[in-house]
Amino acid sequence: MMTQPVHVVGGGLAGSEAAWQIAEAGVPVVLHEMRPVRGTDAHQTDRLAELVCSNSFRADDWTGNAVGLLHAEMRRLGSVILACGDAHQVPAGGALAVDRDGFSEAVTARLGAHPLIAIERGEVAGLPPAEWDSVVVATGPLTSPALSDAILALTGEGQLAFFDAIAPIVHLESVDMDVAWRQSRYDKEGPGGDAAAYINCPMDKAQYDAFIDALLAGPKSEFKDWEHVPYFDGCLPIEVMAERGRETLRHGPMKPVGLTNAHKPAEKAWAIVQLRQDNALGTLWNMVGFQTKLKHAAQTEIFRTIPGLEKAVFARLGGLHRNTFLNSPALLDASLRLKADPRLRFAGQVTGVEGYVESAAVGLLAGRFAAAERLGRAVVLPPPTTALGALIGHITGGHLDGGAGSFQPMNINYGLLPPLEPPRHGADGKRLPHKERGRAKKRLMGERALADLDAWIAGAPALAAE
Repeated sequence: MMTQPVHVVGGGLAGSEAAWQIAEAGVPVVLHEMRPVRGTDAHQTDRLAELVCSNSFRADDWTGNAVGLLHAEMRRLGSVILACGDAHQVPAGGALAVDRDGFSEAVTARLGAHPLIAIERGEVAGLPPAEWDSVVVATGPLTSPALSDAILALTGEGQLAFFDAIAPIVHLESVDMDVAWRQSRYDKEGPGGDAAAYINCPMDKAQYDAFIDALLAGPKSEFKDWEHVPYFDGCLPIEVMAERGRETLRHGPMKPVGLTNAHKPAEKAWAIVQLRQDNALGTLWNMVGFQTKLKHAAQTEIFRTIPGLEKAVFARLGGLHRNTFLNSPALLDASLRLKADPRLRFAGQVTGVEGYVESAAVGLLAGRFAAAERLGRAVVLPPPTTALGALIGHITGGHLDGGAGSFQPMNINYGLLPPLEPPRHGADGKRLPHKERGRAKKRLMGERALADLDAWIAGAPALAAE
């Protein structure tokens, strides 16, 4: 008998990963993507897994960073998103960054060539049809109004939205490299071996103060009916950060630590604006942490006051779009099924995780859960000691009040994993300094996570990556 397909709604990172995992388990998939039949405010192409906010999958070191650990776990599970990301990486210091076009083209090609994946273009307006008995909803932060309204009606929730912002992109040839210089923070090499992966634009105190004044005074886009919707703290517009205190940006995306001005080594910058490579050719550079809701004319004027960017030509200016997420601790069960309609399983940002990697990771799990269910096998959750298990724990029950009123999107971080006591003394018997204990703790947590993940994979051989 032919196995009935699982339907995946949404062709972003989570939906693409979910479809891949289901198909790799031997279960047919119908992947529904509404683009280009219906576009969105943020996407520019009809490709699967299009990156719209940034080209960075963030830190790639599993021994010292939680998102790097998540990368390692996903690679062990045959993630198509990490495989295509690794194949299309561009220099970014200690981060894994990708050529956005090459990456999405690769994901689209991989899924399109899979014999068990059928891609259907067109909007799923409202709840999926009743005859679809297994559905992964991975519609992400740009869930269509029709589907959002249907979910609200089904769950009785009041709202499913918050704001998110995207950063400007600058043409490299327009950057004044007599003022700016290439260097990664602390000269740290990234996956591509480049220790000078960022362009740095320095500011003295007077320039920084003038910049903050301009941000606060600049005209912003207004959204009237949406103004009650909160921002996610991990992706605040720079002007909102500036409103929280004049020093906020200087201790955030504009922090000057770990960098030395190649043109004036003796001078310490008061603040530094960093640009990160956005495409494989190295012709486009993303302004790191500069997501904004400033009006376009104001962006051009204000950002050209940054030393080195006086003649900047922008390939894309910043903007704001509406994101959507569920009150997952109250609405989803431990395997990501909607309690009010268990045939529906949710994945990606709509579940309340933040970040491309986290979204793809939840898609990976939702796909494996759906495949196991379709094959009549038990759905076994990843251990809570793993980054994958920690994410699931956060979105399905990590809040003391069950998510009532306080649930917010979350990036993966060590605080979501069970604590582990680091060694207090080194091999020489000497007491370790606090920073070294912290590094040792992170490495031990990574080693524990990967060992526990390997045991989990061995317990479900039919769904393991080859």
